[in-house]
Amino acid sequence: MPYSPEQQAFVDEEHLRLLALGYYISAAITAFFSMIGLFYAFTGAAIGLALSKAATEAAAQPNEPSPQLLGWIFGAIGVGLFFAMIAMAALKFYAGRCLKQRKSRTFCMIIAAFSCLEIPYGTILGAFTFMVLERPSVARLFGVNRLASTSFQPNLAPPPRDT
Repeated sequence: MPYSPEQQAFVDEEHLRLLALGYYISAAITAFFSMIGLFYAFTGAAIGLALSKAATEAAAQPNEPSPQLLGWIFGAIGVGLFFAMIAMAALKFYAGRCLKQRKSRTFCMIIAAFSCLEIPYGTILGAFTFMVLERPSVARLFGVNRLASTSFQPNLAPPPRDT
């Protein structure tokens, strides 16, 4: 049973409020788990430093890669993971603000698509975001002038012939 326009406006506002809250929570969780990347970075640096001391004490074989390279690669991956997760947390936080302020609908949909990769909670958040933002009533809140399928009539007449 369809809602009256007043009820639909209330439902849309409530759903957008809950989605914004969901993105704020998801951003906080992503930022928290970015600390795993820092753990990898510090572990890799410790391995690299420990092996570099051992390599200076022992005679290294010529034409072989240094063993501390593995530790530094491990650390570099950790730093990359940390910055990628912090960037995603910032994007999610900004998507929550955009939902709250009713702007940048396309940006919110792009972040929803990336959120779908975070199984299971991000997938649920992304799917709900798509479901809510695709409503014509919500699109109007974002200032998108969507043509309803009943009001758009394409011109299907054949082009005039030159005689």
